[in-house]
Amino acid sequence: MRRVTASPSTAEQQDSRPPDIATMRESACRLLTQDAEPPTAEELDTLTLTLRGHIQLLIPEVATAAAREPKDSIPRYCALACIGEARNKLRLNGDGTLPIRLSAARKLARVVNALCDHHENLNGVHPAAGR
Repeated sequence: MRRVTASPSTAEQQDSRPPDIATMRESACRLLTQDAEPPTAEELDTLTLTLRGHIQLLIPEVATAAAREPKDSIPRYCALACIGEARNKLRLNGDGTLPIRLSAARKLARVVNALCDHHENLNGVHPAAGR
């Protein structure tokens, strides 16, 4: 008797394209540049959601890259610590006054940059060449 299996739907298939690190860094830079004009409340909400999405995309990418490293590898340990911190930052509440929301968004932006660094380091990309 022949076994019939369904192939996964398009939504279930994992995207094999690498993350767009340059775009992710640009999103983070919007909040971390010293002389940048602060975003409006609406822009901040959009940017915060964007940063959260970047983090959610980067966590499994960095975890996969870290898993290829030896168990006693310092880059692996640092990347896994960053993933833990990123998960904690995703729990930040985005409510409150504009300054509180801006502070929380900046924390997300720093985590995006850190995850991008780990992604590049673990995948052999030279950060200076990628920026």
